[in-house]
Amino acid sequence: MSRVLFVCVHNAGRSQMSQALFERAANGRHEARSAGTEPADHVHRSVVTVMLEQGIDLSRRKPRILTDELARWSDIVITMGCGDACPVIPGKKYIDWELRDPTDVPIDDVRAIRDNIKSRVEGLVKDLDRAVIRG
Repeated sequence: MSRVLFVCVHNAGRSQMSQALFERAANGRHEARSAGTEPADHVHRSVVTVMLEQGIDLSRRKPRILTDELARWSDIVITMGCGDACPVIPGKKYIDWELRDPTDVPIDDVRAIRDNIKSRVEGLVKDLDRAVIRG
């Protein structure tokens, strides 16, 4: 089982969508958490809306701060625009996903970001499943 940490600045959009879509795709085979370097007070309303369209309710999720403990928990850290604010822990695999921030963009753009994340997450889960089978 692999442990993946999704990190963005506010943990209110991209990383929340990534965690939820990863959990659905992995179906218990791998674990995911998410965090932000400067967490917001709540998940963006537009993100909650587009995720509900996929049958995923993020309305009760609370953005949380990225800690060294969370980073150490993970095997893989997926960063999304947090830059130098993300701690680098030796021995962890880091992958940067260049994704547009869904803050204050039209809802169709938020859907496109969600769909991009969904595609990336599905590919990541397939890669992790293959690694577990080979491992």
